[in-house]
Amino acid sequence: MLRHLGEMTLAMIAGMLLLGPVWSLVAEPSGLAGLLDQPEVAALVMATNMTAGMTVWMRYRRHTWSACAGMAAAMYVPFLMLLPPYWAGLLDGEAMMLGGHLLMVPAMVLVALRHRHEPPAATPRRGRLVAALLRRWPTGLALLMTIDLWISPTVLGPWTLLILPVGYLIIGGYRRRLRGPGVLTRQLGGLVAWSALALVAAAAGGRAAAWLVALGWLGHAVWDVVHHRRDEVVPRGYAEWCGVLDAIVGVTIILALLTT
Repeated sequence: MLRHLGEMTLAMIAGMLLLGPVWSLVAEPSGLAGLLDQPEVAALVMATNMTAGMTVWMRYRRHTWSACAGMAAAMYVPFLMLLPPYWAGLLDGEAMMLGGHLLMVPAMVLVALRHRHEPPAATPRRGRLVAALLRRWPTGLALLMTIDLWISPTVLGPWTLLILPVGYLIIGGYRRRLRGPGVLTRQLGGLVAWSALALVAAAAGGRAAAWLVALGWLGHAVWDVVHHRRDEVVPRGYAEWCGVLDAIVGVTIILALLTT
């Protein structure tokens, strides 16, 4: 049960990360951005994002709709219980948000205990298109995570380049995939190369630095493709996700440079 609760927690976090920018993109053109800053609205939007992510994962794990509805109630009810005290001035916004999250944990445990003996729902038969989309979920995740970059292209700082090689070293070390002939040497070489690029970009400053950062992200997209084809160091799903994300970041940085 603890494993399933942990999986749902990660799915909830993913829902918040992926759907949060979507709310902002919809609210800003319509002049409703200020509404999202109100604590009660922010709490309900957060509950909605968490519920969406959790429901998708629960259905993937073949939980019944009844169990999904119970978990959805565990997301909303704690906040709904604390809204009257907040409106009455007995709680401030931070206390209401914190209390809702704290009450959510025992609520989730109670729902999980109630449904722990239920048999899983039958898995629906998937068509070829749906199966193909499911296989490409890392690409879909990367596209969702970078929606805001297409709307508002941003130039990232030089030191963001260090994230790229360090991620491979950490994941490769955890998976014990750095022991092959020359594998660790190549990964350390990548760390040196992107670190040097970050140092040069930081020293150059201005538009030159931005172009170097863009080339660094695009270069790492190629690195991801190579590792994906070789199935080396990192899981292929991670390499696919990272490659799409890196390419989008690099392209949107160039768009930001060309439009300013």
